[in-house]
Amino acid sequence: MTAAMTRIELAPEVFDDFDRFFDHIAQFDVGSAPQRIAEIVDAVQILATSPLIGRPVKGGKRELVIGRASRGYVALYRYVAPIDTVFVLAMRSQRESRYKNNS
Repeated sequence: MTAAMTRIELAPEVFDDFDRFFDHIAQFDVGSAPQRIAEIVDAVQILATSPLIGRPVKGGKRELVIGRASRGYVALYRYVAPIDTVFVLAMRSQRESRYKNNS
């Protein structure tokens, strides 16, 4: 018997965040940009089996820390238990002080 997987939805703004990361990475190592974005997407998949793994932040949201240092990112998300869905609202580099879309 397999466990049910939590659904993961990405807000449209998250794709803007990925574009920003891609542009930044491409300035320094264009060959690694697609792989780095794939690593971020793969890391977010942990939320399908552990939706409460992220640290709680204000407003009922949570943050998932992915990687570290120059390869570190933070995913802002909200888990809605009644519909067993994670909504990824924004992403930022750990070096950025806030999310670009003010989530």
